[in-house]
Amino acid sequence: MKRIALFPGTFDPFTIGHQSLVTRGLALVDEIIISIGINDKKLTYYSLEKRLDAISKLYKNEPRVRVVSYNSLTVDFAREVGAQFVLRGIRTVNDFEYEKSIADINRKLSGLETFILFTEPEHTHISSSIVRELLRYGKDISLFVPKETELY
Repeated sequence: MKRIALFPGTFDPFTIGHQSLVTRGLALVDEIIISIGINDKKLTYYSLEKRLDAISKLYKNEPRVRVVSYNSLTVDFAREVGAQFVLRGIRTVNDFEYEKSIADINRKLSGLETFILFTEPEHTHISSSIVRELLRYGKDISLFVPKETELY
C-alpha cells in the first residue's frame, strides 16, 4: 500500500523550512501532498493561485510531491485523497502543544496519524508570519524562501 502524507498549511509563503520538511518527509513516505488550506479568516499576502503555482514549480521534477488546495477539515481531505498520515514540523515548545492537540483530535476523529519532524536548527527562526512581515516592509526575503519559487 502506498504511504501518503498530507503536509497541510497556508504556506504564505512556502519557506526553506517547509522545503526541508518535505525533503526529509520523502524519506519516510511514498508521496507527500502539499495541501494549501483555504482559510477565509486568514489575511494572506500571496493569492492562493500564486502559492499553488510557486510551490508546484518548485516540485515540478519531483513526481512524489503533489500540490493542491482544499477547503475542508484536514481529516476529511485526507480521506478524500487516500492519505494515512499528516506531516508537521515543530520549531518551538509552543508549536508542540498546538500540534499535539490537533494530532490528538485528528486521530480521534478519523484514525489519521501525524508524524512530526523537528525543524533543523538553522531554520528554527524562520516562520511564514515573520517572512510576511518582512515583505510588508519591503525587505529582502531571499534567505528564507526557496530560490526556485521566484517569490522575491
